[in-house]
Amino acid sequence: MPIIKVDNLYKEYHQRKGREGLTGAFKDLFNRQFKTVKAVDGVSFSIEKGEIVGYIGPNGAGKSTTIKMLIGILVPSSGKIDVNGIEPYKHRELNAKRIGVVFGQRTQLWWDIPVSETLSLMRYIYDVPEQQYLENLKIFSDILGLDKFYHTPVRQLSLGQRMRADISCALLHNPDILYLDEPTIGLDVVVKERIREFIREVNKSRNTTIILATHDMSDIERLSSRVMVVNSGKIMYDGNLNTLKRRYGTEETIVADLLGRIDDTSELKSMGVDKIIYDNNKITIKYDSVKINSSTVVRWLVEKVETKDISITVTPIEDVIRKMYAARN
Repeated sequence: MPIIKVDNLYKEYHQRKGREGLTGAFKDLFNRQFKTVKAVDGVSFSIEKGEIVGYIGPNGAGKSTTIKMLIGILVPSSGKIDVNGIEPYKHRELNAKRIGVVFGQRTQLWWDIPVSETLSLMRYIYDVPEQQYLENLKIFSDILGLDKFYHTPVRQLSLGQRMRADISCALLHNPDILYLDEPTIGLDVVVKERIREFIREVNKSRNTTIILATHDMSDIERLSSRVMVVNSGKIMYDGNLNTLKRRYGTEETIVADLLGRIDDTSELKSMGVDKIIYDNNKITIKYDSVKINSSTVVRWLVEKVETKDISITVTPIEDVIRKMYAARN
C-alpha cells in the first residue's frame, strides 16, 4: 500500500481584482471583484515507502502548495490526501510526529541560541529516546559535520551550516517521510554534495520516503529515479527520469580531437547526423540518439582517422524539462 496517496486534489484561492485608476479604486471600495486561481488543479499520484521522488516545475507551478497540503498546513479545496493512513490537515499533530520538513528559505532553528539547544528542544518535543538521540547526533556529525558548529548560535551560522542543522532537526525523530523544499538553494558545490550524500544514506539505511521539490536539476539527477513535473497546478509527467530524458532529451554531442584529417564527412549526414563542425583537427558531431546511436558514430570516426580524445555529452536535464514545456505549450 502506498505511503502517500493523492486523489484529484484541488487548491483554489480567491484573488482580488483591483481596477485601474482613481475611479476604479473608488468602485473597489463598494464593489470588490475577485477571481478564482487554481494553485493545484486535479493532481493525483501515489508514492511507495522508500521512494525518492523529485517534484519539479517553475515558480508558481503549485509545488510548495502541494507539499503544504501533504504536511497539513493547508486544507485542500477538494480531493483527498492519505499520508500514512491519515488525512494530514485533520490530524496535524499525529502527522507532524511522522514527518520531517525542510524549507530552504525558512528555518526551524531558534535564532539566538546554539544549534545544540534547538536539537535538545526538538528531542523533547518529539519525545526522542536518549539512545536514538545520541546515535543520530553521531550520524549528523559524521556525514554533515554537525559537531563543527554544534555549540554555535544560529545567527552566526553560514547558509550551508544552517541548512545542515535544519536537516538534522527534521530527521532527529526518524520520520517516515521527509519533505525537502529547495534544500540546497544558494549552497556551494561541496556542501551540496555533502547534503546529497546524507539524503542518500538516510533513504538507504532507514528506508525513508523523500519528496524533493527543487529548481536544482543536479539534485534531481543525483537523488531521484522518479520525477513528477508540474506546471500551472497540473502534473505534466510522472515517471522514470531516464524515460523522460529519452523522450525529450535525445540530442547527444560527440567532440573528438583528431590526429589526422577527414576529407569527407558527408557519410555522417546520410547516417542521420544533424550537425557537424570541423575545425583545427577537432570535430563536433550533434545527432539524435533515436536516429543513430553513439557507438555507430564513434566506430565511423575511429575507422576514418586516429583520435586523441573522444567525449560524449547528453542533453542536460534543464534542457530536457525546457523541451517538455515547449512541446506541451
